[in-house]
Amino acid sequence: MPEIQGVGRTLTQLDFVRLCKLNGGSLPDILEAGPVVADLVDAREVPPDVVTMYSQIEIRQHGSGQVGRLTLVYPADAEPVAGFVSVLSPVGASLLGLRVGDTATWETPHGEACSAEILAILFQPEASGDYTT
Repeated sequence: MPEIQGVGRTLTQLDFVRLCKLNGGSLPDILEAGPVVADLVDAREVPPDVVTMYSQIEIRQHGSGQVGRLTLVYPADAEPVAGFVSVLSPVGASLLGLRVGDTATWETPHGEACSAEILAILFQPEASGDYTT
């Protein structure tokens, strides 16, 4: 189950509504299993250091120190090999709503614990003026 150490999520109202539509009106179980939604904000008010849908982020995996880039997407757009990670995957669910500097933790399908620090948000739709993506 995804967990986040010591923080809650900040979601835009648009992301929240779209995620609920994926699950018949409520947040998908994988998102409900993680940290609580601390804040629902208008897309125009989300801080630029929060991971929102279609954000491209840079993370550093704990243990290996490997740095990588991921883009958080809806399931239909997922291409993990290309770095497009579904919000309904364990890693995607653990990242949504976190801020730069936060640590996300998740388990692989084989039960291995993983964690990574969010180093930077390289692109956030809302920060670039896109409030509808």
